[in-house]
Amino acid sequence: MPKNGPASQDVLAGQKDLESLPYAVVKVTPEVENVLASFAPRLAGGIEGPPPKDIRFGIGDVVSVTIFEAAAGGLFIPAEAGVRPGNYITLPNQNVDTDGNISVPYAGAIRAKGRTPTEVQRSIVDALKNRAIEPQAVVALIDQRTSLISVLGEVNNPARFAANAAGERILDAITRAGGPKGQGFDTWVMLERDGKRSVVPFGQLVYEPKSNVYAHPGDTIYVYREPQTFVAFGASGSQGQFNFEAWRVSLAEGVAKAGGLNDTMADPASVFLYRGETREVAARLGVDVEKFTGPIIPVVYNINFRDPAGYFLATRFQLRNKDVLYASNATSIEDAKIMQQIRLVTATVNDPIVAAYNATILRNAIKLAP
Repeated sequence: MPKNGPASQDVLAGQKDLESLPYAVVKVTPEVENVLASFAPRLAGGIEGPPPKDIRFGIGDVVSVTIFEAAAGGLFIPAEAGVRPGNYITLPNQNVDTDGNISVPYAGAIRAKGRTPTEVQRSIVDALKNRAIEPQAVVALIDQRTSLISVLGEVNNPARFAANAAGERILDAITRAGGPKGQGFDTWVMLERDGKRSVVPFGQLVYEPKSNVYAHPGDTIYVYREPQTFVAFGASGSQGQFNFEAWRVSLAEGVAKAGGLNDTMADPASVFLYRGETREVAARLGVDVEKFTGPIIPVVYNINFRDPAGYFLATRFQLRNKDVLYASNATSIEDAKIMQQIRLVTATVNDPIVAAYNATILRNAIKLAP
């Protein structure tokens, strides 16, 4: 009989044809939703990621060094200081050289790369303490050229700027780049840090502050637009591809976008969601992953809308981009199709008999007519 998709019992029975793609069936429960929520996308650093460490010097940074002595007549301050403004000397600004050092008179090369200003100051004092009078040093970063954050993509002013020593969040960095060009619901944020990448919806950073982690020096933030969609088939009010038009959509909202369930066809207990999950997620869901090959496990989620609690579960279950939503026909619909087919065959056979019978009655009526 014609159908708009597999029967519910066929989906629940799992793979039958050895040549078809194997899949796992998972019933949607609160435990399943908790597992999926724990694997929701997060930016590098995790929830409440640590703030960036102190800004450290790198090759090419411009550094200022000021050296103080406790009294005149020392290494840097002559005995007759004249009209000098104070007991200090400021060296010309210099770059951290390719070896990672700066040069200080009478102290030689001082290691600066990868060190904080305080650490460099301590090294300068240690090198001069036996030659100058109670020396002290102040080291300042004049032009920051290495501890940078790059923001590019769908922002109004793509830029590469110096990291803020006080620390700033990902949204702060995007704001410094002029903010996203679009409305944000179909915007994604990719963070690349230490050779690793992670991606979250822009809306997640706005509506879930814990996801708005600190930006670190050397981070690359890429903002891009990718409309999220899902497709609906079967006994739903309408079939086709639908846009999220929001940064996230629940299963209940997805069913509603597809026109709800067809009251004359759908089996509310047989609503299925097709999705590929990683092996780690599938294993946490109780799937025997040893039966599958490859990094992605095909999973069919089943939710029961005959159960009133199923609607609460559907509001917590989040759709993902490219999900496939399928509502199966009720068994009675298939029975009705069979009965309709039988009636069609019976009518086809009976029509000539009825026509011949009616013709005979008509002829007899004509003969009996006066």
